[in-house]
Amino acid sequence: MPRQARIDAPGAIQHVIVRGIERRKIFHDDRDRHAFVERLRRTLLDSATACYGWALMPNHAHLLLRTGRVPIATMMRRLLTGYAGTFNRRHRRHGHLFQNRYKSILCQEEPYLLELVRYIHLNPLRGRLVRDLGELDRYPYAGHSALMGKQENDWQQTGFVLGQFGRRVGVARRAYRAFVEAGIPLGRKPELVGGGLIRSLGGWMAVKASGKGAARLKGDERILGDSEFVLDALKVAEEHLRRQERLQRQGCDMDWLTRQVATVFGISPEDIYRTGKRPPLVAARSVFCHWAVRELGLTATAVARALGLTQPAVSIAVRRGEQIAMARDIQLKGE
Repeated sequence: MPRQARIDAPGAIQHVIVRGIERRKIFHDDRDRHAFVERLRRTLLDSATACYGWALMPNHAHLLLRTGRVPIATMMRRLLTGYAGTFNRRHRRHGHLFQNRYKSILCQEEPYLLELVRYIHLNPLRGRLVRDLGELDRYPYAGHSALMGKQENDWQQTGFVLGQFGRRVGVARRAYRAFVEAGIPLGRKPELVGGGLIRSLGGWMAVKASGKGAARLKGDERILGDSEFVLDALKVAEEHLRRQERLQRQGCDMDWLTRQVATVFGISPEDIYRTGKRPPLVAARSVFCHWAVRELGLTATAVARALGLTQPAVSIAVRRGEQIAMARDIQLKGE
């Protein structure tokens, strides 16, 4: 049976599960785990991919991501290829480390995001890597400890997750922890790692026309959501890909983008590269970062180098620029 193509779209939520080949260990000790986390950090920041949850287990890993400037497949290839090379050199081994096909599930944000955060972060407890919730609060190789304020990860979107539980950090943390604790007796939830719409009826339109589109069927494990969600995601993915390819064919580069942003904000092109915190310039630089990474497909590293910023600063600016562009209803137009 041929493999089905991965489904992805800018801004899509993806639950990624990576397993060792033949269920072998992919982490032997903390040095391995630290190497993976550091590479994950760099890859996420460089691709402007958001991470809401993660957990490292001896022979597999869970990541809850929101697609950034590049497809999840590209981001994961960089992460896994780099880590496999480091792991093999350290342990003097050859050959594949991971199963050749990691699992990625496109997830509907509402109502599944928080359920997935809880499910992923409880993995170390279910796998008996920690004895209780108190130990999980401090466990450094899952995202739960960062949400509890026990460690700082500049690449994990803790503010976004905690914001779902309250405006004040202390209140939000207590509510989040109670939510996680309530999930302990629920055990493993197989419905969170598969399901969706079957594609064997001749495509999504045929599924929708058949009247079976709202059903979650076990035949397609790439989807966690309803038919309308899937159809919308596919449409957005196709439109975004066509737009990015069109801009690249037209030769739209960073210099061209600088002139476009300067025109939109009524400033000189040089102003975008100047330091300063005046609101108009901050807004212009933020939109510049957003369009450079999300629309032109430039790396956060290249943008950071051009603006004299750090990778984390560019990633923050990308998200802020997206909000500014939406609030002001401004769009990047090709030549």
